[in-house]
Amino acid sequence: MMRTVQALGTLAIACMATQASAENTDKKEPGAPQTELVFTETVLLGEAIDAGQTPKGGRTIIPITGGTFAGPDMRGQVMPGGWDWQLHLANGCTLVEADYFLKTDDDAIINIVNKGTLCPPETPAEESGFAFLAFTQPVLEAPLGKYEWVNGASFVGTLQPGQGPEGEPAVIIGVYKVK
Repeated sequence: MMRTVQALGTLAIACMATQASAENTDKKEPGAPQTELVFTETVLLGEAIDAGQTPKGGRTIIPITGGTFAGPDMRGQVMPGGWDWQLHLANGCTLVEADYFLKTDDDAIINIVNKGTLCPPETPAEESGFAFLAFTQPVLEAPLGKYEWVNGASFVGTLQPGQGPEGEPAVIIGVYKVK
């Protein structure tokens, strides 16, 4: 009798596990993330400052001297005074961390901390015909009000070399909200 109860218990557990497994395979996996453009910015850069070698690698500071940004629902200026703090790794990659402010046309100040890893492309741009492009993880912080929606949103960024309106060094950054 005891063996029969144990066998029925084992059978019941196996049936529940099979049913749970079937239910899990019936559930649809979430789709790939979708994005929407928030803005594109041209960030003007000052002269790079060599901060020397550290135990982690070579450090460079690049001042952010200004720029512009525009998107479907916001536009304005990149405020001077920010910086890009870079770490050059032994494998040829560079870790970037930029911290700067945007001022919208309606005077809201939005902070951006944008991090990424830039590695040399396997095929140089002159051979591939494609410009260098890297991806970043921007985090935005805005005051309460019209732009506070950025405080809880997730973003992905694109980063590529560019030029300012007068030929000055710049990077072109696209900021996309993940939906």
